[in-house]
Amino acid sequence: MTPGQVLAAILLALAIGFGGAWQVQDWRMGKKLSEQAGLHKDDLAAITNAAAGQARIEQDKRLGLEGRLQSIDEAHFKEFSDAQKNISRLRDRLATADLRLSVLIDAADSASGCNVPSTPGAVGVVHGAARARLDPAHAQRIIGITDSGDQGLIALRACQAYVRAVSRQKE
Repeated sequence: MTPGQVLAAILLALAIGFGGAWQVQDWRMGKKLSEQAGLHKDDLAAITNAAAGQARIEQDKRLGLEGRLQSIDEAHFKEFSDAQKNISRLRDRLATADLRLSVLIDAADSASGCNVPSTPGAVGVVHGAARARLDPAHAQRIIGITDSGDQGLIALRACQAYVRAVSRQKE
């Protein structure tokens, strides 16, 4: 054998050795990568299950809050519609003269300019404080004002109930 052939044989042996070592290293690294991929897959599954569980808990909380808010809304709507019906009946009774509004008069007040006697006399059958009837148009305006006030109070209670329900949800 010539020195060139010997050198070629050595280089061929080295190439086969490096190739074999490379193949063995590839098998070992493939096995490690496969194990790590399996562990990574298990970790991702655990994280996904935990996130899904947390999402279900949050969704249940949200659905519970929506249910409570719906019942609060229904209760306040019923209160509002009942108040509207009562005001409507009161306005109808005022319009038909079935009901009259009156105010107390301070008979002792000399500035009022009212000549109503402070003590009931033999002429009337009404006992008690002196009263004056209001004009039906004024009575309607007063009822309108109280209706607006009632609506405002109902809306305020609804807002307060909403805020309480939402703030309880965050706790």
